[in-house]
Amino acid sequence: MTTYLAAEMNGAQFLAGNWEVALLTLGSTENHGTHLPFAQDTFVAYNIALDVAAKTEGVMVLPPVYFGMSEHYQHAPFSISLTPETMIGLISDALKSVYRWGIKRIIIINGHDGNLGPIEVATRQFKVDHPDVTIAACEKWWELPGQLLPEGTFAVWDGMGHAGEGETSIALHYFPELVQLDGAQGVVPVEPPYLSVKWLFHELTTVGTTGDPTQGTAEKGQQMAECVVNAICEFIKVMREQDWRPCR
Repeated sequence: MTTYLAAEMNGAQFLAGNWEVALLTLGSTENHGTHLPFAQDTFVAYNIALDVAAKTEGVMVLPPVYFGMSEHYQHAPFSISLTPETMIGLISDALKSVYRWGIKRIIIINGHDGNLGPIEVATRQFKVDHPDVTIAACEKWWELPGQLLPEGTFAVWDGMGHAGEGETSIALHYFPELVQLDGAQGVVPVEPPYLSVKWLFHELTTVGTTGDPTQGTAEKGQQMAECVVNAICEFIKVMREQDWRPCR
């Protein structure tokens, strides 16, 4: 039986496959309020990757990374965090291993904000060291629905927030059995303009969430998932058309 899941694949299946693209999903294990699972970020990124591979030939899905850089979310149980240096090393080593076996098109699907810095450092250096590789990243999947879905899709804050309307919606779509909405609440923090303040999460909210999880629905989650998956599939299609060059 053909599979695109690297974790389930054996050596014969790998050698028989035409694996042009590898998807690496990065997540976290950290508090997501009282209503979403600790591995929320990992589950979402991995499910997006599975949907992309199901729609696109020649795409392998690597095992998900369940830990990220989550020190800024240590306000409430339960978080497991890697240091930035460890996260950079993990990403770099994964890229090196995939490249060693001949896959030179790698897409990172990231589910967690704390991984952004390590992704940037690891991928920039790997590209310098291996100019023939193509590395792309869907670094903030959670921003795409607000950009691509019709205005008015979301009730609060364009669906943004940690365990807010958007994350709750996509969880209700992908793994509703792990969502417990009773008592869920959130706040919309008002941050200063123009510059980015580096916060600890308890400085933004006292309830473990931002945004409004009570506005989440499975229907919105399905729309979100479809728009993100379609965007990544379209990216692969365009990159294939231009021979994986970064611009036309």
